[in-house]
Amino acid sequence: MGEEFKPVIQEKRWDLSEEERLLSLWDSEDLHKSTLDPDDPREIVVIDTPPPYPSGKWHVGGAAHYTQIDMIARYFKLKGYNVVVPFYADRNGLPVEVQVEKTYGVVAHEMARTREGRERFLALCSEFLDRVEGEIVQLWRRLGCGFDYWREGTDSPRYRSMTQATFIDLWRRGLIYEAERPVRWCPRCKTTLAEAEIEHKDEEDFIYYVKYKLEEDGRDLVVATTRPELLAGCAALAYHPEDERYKGLAGKTAVAPLYGHKVKIVEHPAVKKDFGTGLMMICSYGDEEDVRLFLELDLKPKVLIDENGVMNENAGPIAGLPVKEARRRIAEILEKEGLLVKKERIVHSVPVCWRCKTPLQIIHRKELFLKQLDFKDVVKQAAAKMDFKPEMHRKKLYDWIDSIKMDWPISRERFYGTEIPLWTCSRCGAKLVPEPGRYYRPWAEEPPWDSCPRCGAPREYLKGETRVFDTWFDSSISPLYVTRWMWDKRFYERASRNVLRPQGQDIIRTWLYYSILRVLQLTGKPAFRWVRITGLGLDPKGRPMHKSLGNVIDPEPIVAKYGGDAFRFWAAIAAKLGYDYRFDENKVKTGRNFATKLWNLARFVSSFPRPGGSPLEKATEVDKAFLALVDEYLEAADRAYAELDVYEPASLLYELAWDMFASHYVELVKERAYNRSGLFTREEQEAAWATLHEILRRILIALSPIMPFVTDAIYRRLYGRTVHKERWPEPLFAPEEREKLAATARSIVTVNRAIWNLKRSMGKKLYEPLDTAEILVPSSLENAKRDLESLHKTAIKTYSNTRPEGAEEALPGSGVYYTVKS
Repeated sequence: MGEEFKPVIQEKRWDLSEEERLLSLWDSEDLHKSTLDPDDPREIVVIDTPPPYPSGKWHVGGAAHYTQIDMIARYFKLKGYNVVVPFYADRNGLPVEVQVEKTYGVVAHEMARTREGRERFLALCSEFLDRVEGEIVQLWRRLGCGFDYWREGTDSPRYRSMTQATFIDLWRRGLIYEAERPVRWCPRCKTTLAEAEIEHKDEEDFIYYVKYKLEEDGRDLVVATTRPELLAGCAALAYHPEDERYKGLAGKTAVAPLYGHKVKIVEHPAVKKDFGTGLMMICSYGDEEDVRLFLELDLKPKVLIDENGVMNENAGPIAGLPVKEARRRIAEILEKEGLLVKKERIVHSVPVCWRCKTPLQIIHRKELFLKQLDFKDVVKQAAAKMDFKPEMHRKKLYDWIDSIKMDWPISRERFYGTEIPLWTCSRCGAKLVPEPGRYYRPWAEEPPWDSCPRCGAPREYLKGETRVFDTWFDSSISPLYVTRWMWDKRFYERASRNVLRPQGQDIIRTWLYYSILRVLQLTGKPAFRWVRITGLGLDPKGRPMHKSLGNVIDPEPIVAKYGGDAFRFWAAIAAKLGYDYRFDENKVKTGRNFATKLWNLARFVSSFPRPGGSPLEKATEVDKAFLALVDEYLEAADRAYAELDVYEPASLLYELAWDMFASHYVELVKERAYNRSGLFTREEQEAAWATLHEILRRILIALSPIMPFVTDAIYRRLYGRTVHKERWPEPLFAPEEREKLAATARSIVTVNRAIWNLKRSMGKKLYEPLDTAEILVPSSLENAKRDLESLHKTAIKTYSNTRPEGAEEALPGSGVYYTVKS
């Protein structure tokens, strides 16, 4: 008779409080501390973890994104890499200023008029960021993310000094310059925006049909425009060269309504013949097309809009009015003067600020620009050397690069950001940059020269820059920060070969593009080996989550109810890599149930000792067949993980654990493992024990990146150490042998399903003896007969290649037959 063993795991359910206990244990063990020693012999993988902007809590989509990053990091660790996966916050930029203004009822530009006021405003921003960052850190920790928390965010002196050093280098190389030119401007935020920061929204307005006079013969020319408030800045009218309606007008002159200035008429292929009347006003400035045409046609601009979004003195009767009000007022004047033919209601797309959604204007500004137009081709060449996961998102980057039409304005009239390390001599106009190596605050400190290096003017003539950098100028050097580019050249040389950028598709045109550009300009190398792009996190109805829609789902109650592993399981299984993923609470529940299933499996397996030696030493053909099947599943999961995917491994390992292992192998060998009947030899019994432990152990290791809590809790109980320091399991069989053995396991699975189907059709319970029929299975399963009989409690015979005469198939295509006993 078989021996009775007391399970090592006594609890019948997975206890969610165990997750909190493990978090404390992991902290005490420094389990997730990055190793930054350049002499560590392991190959380094650096994950350029997205520094989140702590302007508010994560919703479930954001939390899922970071847990996926943790899953990939844990996989690389299983493969033996020294994985550096830091977490720090992106704390610079406009969002926190907007939040502080709302929270405290202040206006940044008003507070910052004095040095003391600016210091106070910056302190309010820092305090707000500290509070929100703490909430984000608490969440990712609760979700089991094994990030190494670097408390120095992008607003730290260390990071800011690095940003400033890159500026000084590029300035001295002539890649950064100052120029006055038209830029997109947010009147609300009072700052320039780069192309990547511009969003568009549909807005209801009118198209106005306005009369111009042809100077040569006095006839009317009707022009359609959505921006009549810019009439004073109109410098030309244009029509398409193939538009027969206006043939012969090129070179002639039109007279602007109300303002009376003369404008030339030109032909140009950019004009849309089917818009309005086919005549287009070229004004300073309605849109980017106007900016381009002014340069191309060498037109002289007339600035009409100031930094507050108000018409200036050049606008005549509408001076002093905000743009939208000026548009309404000029239309009234035109109509009164008989110069407005008609107006038609339209819905059109208007550019807005990416943060406050205020409609943008184009104004003239003196700004600092980083050259990017000259680098478009080489940036694409660098990107071509990177491995995109999935490949489909590479085109989005290329399309964005192709669309860029101006150099990158990197200076901002804001406050909470990295200061531009620049001084200007008010006597000779020299622009002075200091030596790199420390963090400079030119608006708040004395210049680092006693006198102007160019003209010798005393120090008081050197005026410090008050502007800050565009936040992307900071965050775009994150791959250099995490590889210690400025501080540890040996580590950088090794680490920079294997940098992974995981990010959402919504910031391809910003964070990804700018990082590739900046790293290329600074090092001459591609920024990344891998680029992993995820879709958007959506609500259950498939909508992006926004406060305005009231559909933001807080992950904390979900985690409190179902656990971190359950949430992570949903995050992995929600969608294939690169596609949008919807929140689905039912999949979170499935994750919770899966954790409980693993716990119960482990409880059963813990009933038996784990024999020493190789699991193949005493293994029966059935044991080997299922071990080979596990080999196949793990190889497929390994390939998917290596593609930086977690959807496929989650699906495969769920199927392996729940279906192949629990429903088939465990049930198949349960009688042999207990051996209460004494029908099996001690060697066969121990073979079942060894195989049960080996399959469970392999599943736990492979699943640990996705569900780190329950897998580690079980592994520590059964095997006395953490699963998170194990290595990915090596295959037990050579490919040819594995294929043959795994085919046997699949045949056994087919037999089980066929017999269970037959029992159901006969009104029997699945584990009830079938005494009214004789079961026949292929002779290739002769060595599995005893295990099959003990599972199904039914006598089983084998047949050779031909179908048994007079027998019925238990399940179509199964090859399992039966005859009804008389």
